[in-house]
Amino acid sequence: MPASTQPDVMDKLVSLSKRRGFIFQSSEIYGGTGSVWDYGPLGVELKKNIKDAWWRSMVRLRDDVEGLDAAILMHPRVWEASGHVAGFTDPLVDCKTCKGRFRADKLEDARCPQKPSKRPGEAEQCQLTEPRMFNLMFKTFMGPVEESASTVYLRPETAQGIFVNFLNVQQSTRQKVPFGIAQIGKAFRNEITPGNFIFRTREFEQMEMQFFVEPGSDMEWFEFWKSERFEWHKSLGLAPERLNYHQHAGTELAHYARAAFDIEFDFGGTLGFQEIEGIHNRGDFDLARHQEYSGKKLEYFDQPNNKRYLPFVIETSVGADRTTLAALVNAYREETVAGEDEGRTVLRLHPSLAPIKAAVFALTKKDGMPEMAHRIAGELRQHFPVDYDETGSIGKRYRRQDEVGTPFCITVDGDSVKDGTVTVRDRDTLKQERIGADALRGYLRERLPG
Repeated sequence: MPASTQPDVMDKLVSLSKRRGFIFQSSEIYGGTGSVWDYGPLGVELKKNIKDAWWRSMVRLRDDVEGLDAAILMHPRVWEASGHVAGFTDPLVDCKTCKGRFRADKLEDARCPQKPSKRPGEAEQCQLTEPRMFNLMFKTFMGPVEESASTVYLRPETAQGIFVNFLNVQQSTRQKVPFGIAQIGKAFRNEITPGNFIFRTREFEQMEMQFFVEPGSDMEWFEFWKSERFEWHKSLGLAPERLNYHQHAGTELAHYARAAFDIEFDFGGTLGFQEIEGIHNRGDFDLARHQEYSGKKLEYFDQPNNKRYLPFVIETSVGADRTTLAALVNAYREETVAGEDEGRTVLRLHPSLAPIKAAVFALTKKDGMPEMAHRIAGELRQHFPVDYDETGSIGKRYRRQDEVGTPFCITVDGDSVKDGTVTVRDRDTLKQERIGADALRGYLRERLPG
């Protein structure tokens, strides 16, 4: 893994996210829930824009990928077939002194709560237990009485809902192999050591696509999707120098995987390069297991060639939350501004991801300016997410919008009421342009992709 060359901005992002309404600690008024986060008014828009961009590229722009929204609760045999009941475990150790819990295979990344300069087990007072295996799935019960109810699990991934619906989707859409099934949904993992803001959480959202191919063509499709997915992250505005491939090899390669690569993003500081998406050649492991455990044939019938086979699967799995964090880290800047004593904090988000596309200001609260500004905001709001702000000086209003990544600010002044023109200020260049208010929609449309 290459060393990070980027600064650590995580603490600043956590503060900005709360202050500006991106992300809040879940149940904060009760002291919070560990590694569970709520998306505020701007955060939900940013995350939705990322999910929309993924859905558009994966489903809307392709005729060989279908959408799905599978249920979170599934038959418990699904998780036996997938191997999650028996094998979805991490080694857990406890410290009898500080009562901390750590992953035994990740102690080099952990820190002793009482001696942060040392790893667990290195301090003299540490008393670590022997490792024991800990299943990461959340367990609950389905039925009115717990004693007689069946055990079910909150899904730890969204892929299995795709596999068990393979034939349903293929037959109802009349798709021919190769084709894919895509979905976006929540997953849940009872992580031993979650953390780093929204990077590793117990409740998260995945954007997954399983692409079903004829055996023998799998590596060709693997290379195709590996390249496609890397380019998609660049299309979000993530800096190419912060993106990297990591190949799984040896014991890191899952037992069922024929090949696997991660797309990593450099989050800066000690977190550095970390996975935001995985591309895997899963072979026919999943369909074969579900065919075995369910007793239902899941073979694809290739009518032109009169043969049946279990397709191989190329998986692309990207974390919506991790990609949201990557977009925020990538966009965060602290800049000096010529002619001003104070600098500015700005999120240089790709315009397609920005929660607010344009903000409308009235220079003063008199002489018809607020009325005109409200009218402009109302008209633009039919086509773009727009904010209206009339509090504080224009400079302070600019700074507020810079902090949340708004690409354009539109100011109505005294001349606007007379001649129908307004000033448009660009977030990145700081240049201001005078245009007619009636041309604003077209002006923004040209500059806001997607």
